[in-house]
Amino acid sequence: MVMKKFMNDPENLVSELLEGYVLAYPQIVKFAGESLVARTTPKPPGKVGIVTLGGSGHEPGLSGYVGFGMLDISIPGEIFAAPGPKRCLEAIKIADQGAGVLFVVLNHAGDLMTANYTMELAQKEGIKVKLALVHEDIASGPPEKPKERRGLVGFLPIVKIAGAAAEQGKTLEEILTITNKFGNTMRSIAVALNPGTHPCTGGTMFTLGADEMGIGVGQHGEAGIERLKMLSADDTAQLLLFRLLEDLGVKPGEELLVIMNSSGATTMMELFILFRRVHQLLKAKKIKITGSLVGEFITTQEQAGFQMFIAKMDKKLLDLWNAPCNTPYLTVQ
Repeated sequence: MVMKKFMNDPENLVSELLEGYVLAYPQIVKFAGESLVARTTPKPPGKVGIVTLGGSGHEPGLSGYVGFGMLDISIPGEIFAAPGPKRCLEAIKIADQGAGVLFVVLNHAGDLMTANYTMELAQKEGIKVKLALVHEDIASGPPEKPKERRGLVGFLPIVKIAGAAAEQGKTLEEILTITNKFGNTMRSIAVALNPGTHPCTGGTMFTLGADEMGIGVGQHGEAGIERLKMLSADDTAQLLLFRLLEDLGVKPGEELLVIMNSSGATTMMELFILFRRVHQLLKAKKIKITGSLVGEFITTQEQAGFQMFIAKMDKKLLDLWNAPCNTPYLTVQ
């Protein structure tokens, strides 16, 4: 089944969406190399570059966060597919301003395979590059094996904090230490009401009954770890939040960053109703929200559902989170 979408030849889908994106924000982003999305104004020499890769079809992630204070270059692949290592190496070379490059990678098999091969190529050429792995999804691996967990919307705060540290002139080693510390204190979980679709074929990864919700679904439409009967917004928020709090070991008096990310078809109305309940529950537990975002940050086409994200914050992390940035889909002044 072909999806009912405003598109032309499916073969040109990714090239046309990227062309339109760059044309829409020429003051912030431009093409570099082989269809790489780069900052229009490059970072000054002597500062660490921040690069990421990922399949298309998740807009605004990941290229939506290229710009001052965040990514220097995004390497978009085809729909739901990682780009090749040749383009990744090209991006790292362009982003290297003499201080090395942090390569931010969401923990998915294809992305990680490409990233590891790219790292080998870069190191053979003497390029200073470090890999920061995003792996905060509690549904995809046990607490004792965090590297088995997938990356979800956690890429966004990782990029924000790493980008701010880079703008401040911190070294590659310092930035990696900060991102690894932060990465170990963040958690997320996703729920779906309907599966996402491939925009060219209309194919779906899984099915759900009319009265079911899937807990623990993945960014690429992977089926979740369990199915439940549909719950109210308040009950869904409580179910997911309590799982995150337990996994992270959050205690009264601690401070959290909270992100509510629509998977693509869930509306802002629903997200705000959910966030309201999260706020109520955390307040009752004497846990303070010191930062929050509600919206669409990384999506899966028509998938209905959302990702709930939390992370422990301290003053240093909060300062980096609140530092200025200017990208098409996140701006802090």
